[in-house]
Amino acid sequence: MDSQLWVDILVFLIAGATFPMVNVAVSRLLRRDWRDPAKLTTYETGIRPYGDARVRYSVHYYIFALIFLVFDVEVVFLYPWAVRFSKLGAFAFVEMFIFITMLVVGLVYAWKKKVLRWA
Repeated sequence: MDSQLWVDILVFLIAGATFPMVNVAVSRLLRRDWRDPAKLTTYETGIRPYGDARVRYSVHYYIFALIFLVFDVEVVFLYPWAVRFSKLGAFAFVEMFIFITMLVVGLVYAWKKKVLRWA
């Protein structure tokens, strides 16, 4: 391999590593240092915060969100398959049938475990 290639890669890595550090250092030097107590509050609405900010939520909300993400990602895989369906053939149909079957089994499992209940 050509040594110029390695020099180019090294210069690119050095520039990629130093660019963020230089930007942070320059922005820290040029910023105004305002120590306004209102800016340090949780919300800048003018209303004093009350209570603890760390409220416990039920784990069902997180599981519900994860299940939503799984089915949202399914669309990412399903859309290109549907667009090219006529050219893919029977093998792609069987593969997608298996994929959708696994997702339906997961949905039925979540339904049986009552994970899909919001409250």
